[in-house]
Amino acid sequence: MAEEEIKKEEAKETAAETPVPPETPVPPTEGEGTGEAAEGEKPGEAEKPAEEKPAEPEKPAETEKPAEPDWKTLYALTLADFDNYKKRAARDREDTYRYAEMDILKDVLPAVDNLQLALANAKEKSDDPFVKGVQLVYDTLLKSLKDHGAEPFDSVGKELDTEKMEAIATLPSPDVPEGKVSIESKKGWMLNDKVLRAAQVVVSSGKPA
Repeated sequence: MAEEEIKKEEAKETAAETPVPPETPVPPTEGEGTGEAAEGEKPGEAEKPAEEKPAEPEKPAETEKPAEPDWKTLYALTLADFDNYKKRAARDREDTYRYAEMDILKDVLPAVDNLQLALANAKEKSDDPFVKGVQLVYDTLLKSLKDHGAEPFDSVGKELDTEKMEAIATLPSPDVPEGKVSIESKKGWMLNDKVLRAAQVVVSSGKPA
């Protein structure tokens, strides 16, 4: 028994003399709190998310000031436009005066046509006083129409002009070439430089076969 107690005593002394190595501290993993605030930070600051600053409103783009208009050029253009307006108004007024009687003259033309037809059928009685009276009326009407700027124009033997002539038929003609007027059934009239009435004509289709 005495020897066992001596061995136990020696074992205790050996254990007391052997130094125990210190425990190696384990660093905390990312995201885990150490329980202590970092140096320079107040407790609870690390846990708060960073506050987002409100976006500053965009400044409106500065609009460029319009360039100063060229007043001299605008004045000159205005004068030119006004001058053109006066000329156009004067021309329209003159045309109104010149062609105001167009409708009345058109209504007179059928009477002139009838007098012309009557005189053409009374050639053999040209010495008859009645025929002379009709001729006098016809000549007076022609003079009055001419005084107002209305005059007849001839179409026979001329090329077909669709602005002055109205083709009512196409017939062969031994004397008139193809495409030209061979017969004038109603005479055409001009009022100054405008067509008062288109002539009604027959156009030649060339010599007969």
